[in-house]
Amino acid sequence: MLAKKNRISKKKEVEAVFSRGVSSFDGVLGVKVLPTAHAANRFVVVVSTKVSKRAVTRNALKRRLSELCRMSLPRLKAGSDFFVLALPPAANKSYRELERSLQGNFKRLQVV
Repeated sequence: MLAKKNRISKKKEVEAVFSRGVSSFDGVLGVKVLPTAHAANRFVVVVSTKVSKRAVTRNALKRRLSELCRMSLPRLKAGSDFFVLALPPAANKSYRELERSLQGNFKRLQVV
């Protein structure tokens, strides 16, 4: 689980990252990043009902993505907010496939 200092919880901050952030999408995940004045990187993970109608599936996917974000923290440049969006094919992907997708998006955004 991400530490509280690494989570975005305010709606206004989430909307700012979504609207003004630079994005990178592949077939599985989308990532938006917005540089901020915060010392720590912060994340929000969104898994909509388009991915799966079952809450169990959505919550499991959200936990996997949050853990991948937590594991990526030491490698990322400090001071950014991240919006991680799961696309419908993400429901059928393994942990390793999700990890490859997330790392690929981070590399395209040049935050690694």
